[in-house]
Amino acid sequence: MVVSTLIATIAFAAAFTLPGGYNQTIGIPFFREETSLIIFVIADAVSLICSSTSVLIFLSILTSRYAERDFLESLPRKLTSGIATLFLSIVTMMVAFAASFFVLYDEKLEWVPNTITCLAGIPVILYVTLHYGLFRDVYKLAYGSKYLFKHSRCVLYY
Repeated sequence: MVVSTLIATIAFAAAFTLPGGYNQTIGIPFFREETSLIIFVIADAVSLICSSTSVLIFLSILTSRYAERDFLESLPRKLTSGIATLFLSIVTMMVAFAASFFVLYDEKLEWVPNTITCLAGIPVILYVTLHYGLFRDVYKLAYGSKYLFKHSRCVLYY
């Protein structure tokens, strides 16, 4: 939840401080025609939305009733959704980070944004390797064994 909040804060701040800045007389961004700026803006917006969604999902886990049914159905589904939206917000945050370097550097220094883009993949790969086991187990619990612990209405003796 803390990570999601930090991503939401950074994504919100980055939405108003575009790479390259604004034209002071007109008030529009300098690189508004660049494809990489459009990718930056879209990725930043998706990152903000996904991280805010992740915060709300994790908050709903904290404020749950903790009933038996919640542990069997609701909480694993919420945890799966929270982890997935957190992953999506991290991916789109890295896409926005890499796109900002493509906005700022010329064609002469093309190796700089390419190197930064490769390095931006490291946190995504690290997140996947660290949380894949948890995500697989929770997903299997939430969706794979749906009827494993359900009470049956069959009566043995009449």
